[in-house]
Amino acid sequence: MKNPSPQPRSRRRLDQSMVVLGAGALATSLAVLTLAPGISAASSHREAPLIAGDPRADNTDVYAFTSPNRDDTVTLVANWIPFEEPNGGPNFYAFADDARYHIKIDNTGDGRADVTYTWRFKNKIRDAADQFLYNTGPVTSLNDPDLNFRQVYDLTVTDRGRTRTLLHNAPVAPSRTGEASMPDYGALRGMAVRKAPGGAKAFAGQAEDPFFADLRVFDLLYGGDLSKRGQDTLAGYNVNSVALQIPKKHLALRGSTTRNPVIGVWSTTERRGAGVTDSRSKTHTDWRQVSRLGNPLVNEVVVPLKYKDAFNTISPNQDRTVQPVVDKVYDPILPKLIEKVYGIPAPATPRNDLAEIYLTGICKACGPIKADLNAHQLNKDANRRKIVPAEELRLNMAVPPTGEPQRLGVLAGDLAGFPNGRRLADDVVDISLQAVEGAAQSGELVPALAEGDKVDTNEVPFGNGFPYLALPHTKHVNSGTGEGVRQSALKPANAASIGGVGALLLGTGMFRLRRRRATR
Repeated sequence: MKNPSPQPRSRRRLDQSMVVLGAGALATSLAVLTLAPGISAASSHREAPLIAGDPRADNTDVYAFTSPNRDDTVTLVANWIPFEEPNGGPNFYAFADDARYHIKIDNTGDGRADVTYTWRFKNKIRDAADQFLYNTGPVTSLNDPDLNFRQVYDLTVTDRGRTRTLLHNAPVAPSRTGEASMPDYGALRGMAVRKAPGGAKAFAGQAEDPFFADLRVFDLLYGGDLSKRGQDTLAGYNVNSVALQIPKKHLALRGSTTRNPVIGVWSTTERRGAGVTDSRSKTHTDWRQVSRLGNPLVNEVVVPLKYKDAFNTISPNQDRTVQPVVDKVYDPILPKLIEKVYGIPAPATPRNDLAEIYLTGICKACGPIKADLNAHQLNKDANRRKIVPAEELRLNMAVPPTGEPQRLGVLAGDLAGFPNGRRLADDVVDISLQAVEGAAQSGELVPALAEGDKVDTNEVPFGNGFPYLALPHTKHVNSGTGEGVRQSALKPANAASIGGVGALLLGTGMFRLRRRRATR
């Protein structure tokens, strides 16, 4: 594949490392997605075309941060099922019992998982023949007889090719069906936090969606009118979450966070795939990756539409082999769109700074961002010859949590925030927007975009202890409280007439009632 423009030496080295296998891997992925309707691939709030077919396999966000109240541990969070309407019964929201959910750790820098945590879920229904309700009365425990639908999970860890079971039949916190059904949901969720071997903690269940953003940005960047920003599109919705709190030594290369503090993190979903040759009559029993998520917003605004679904099927070690996707890191689409709509000049290409953020991690020897932060090259025991560019959420576990977190993370001088890992409160939309406009390289925010999407915080506060996620919402999102909703649903001119009709009917009814009484 030809390169669009002359490139610096660092880029040429990247291109020379690409192998012919890359084109074949991409072609195979595209063929599988085209010919096998049973396979779906999507992640991160509907960013890939096939997401609508399989929301339970849809990764929405991944978080990795040093636990603020247990700084010898790292907390990992991964979410699935976007836009869960709280009142979406009677079946509500469950993890797929025919999928495998993973959080993967790369501590060597070769783009392959060195440590993998895997969740498998099972459904348990008390009365399927004579009951349709999720719960038949107030639920006060995870094994309450009134909880008609329950889920449990097995949690395993695979390290150096050996798989161990950490938890067996651990309970999932149920969907929050309402105040009448679950009068103390906080207590229920607390029962779902389980201790795991080696000083770990685990949680699986429903949570408030921690991602906050005004996603009307996809309407041609707010329709060219920045005054339209400020509505949190995700407010009120829930997700299904898994969370782990793991001692750092279990994640670090050779167990040493002092010598090897950097890890790369991503999540995936696997399903058993349909056959490519004849998907109508043949199936395969092997597991196939259908969803993947590391850094936020990569597949949304970096990967071209043509490759979004295929991107979700490959491992980070293959990223460097897919030239069209790599090209869009060095020559991204978004700055050109911003320039076209708002006249803010796009930074010059090639964007070696973005390659450093997304593909290599940040270090003085890696690119133009002159800081040693979270590149695998900082791991003393890593084999330099095997480190490859790969899209992963990288975290330097040696950076301590800050007492006063800044929502703009590293851009605000808070090295414990995104893109060094990702905390729940990090404003990744504003950070990413500034980074794509060159702020990470220049060290200065772009003034015209300083307010970002004007959604700076989550609509509810996060917790102070594991799993840190906020409790799920119970109020339906479509509450009718917005001015636009009120006017579109019931115009003022019609309100009086409808009210008049109601009064007339009420009056007629009362008249009839009085007449019946009078004739008795």
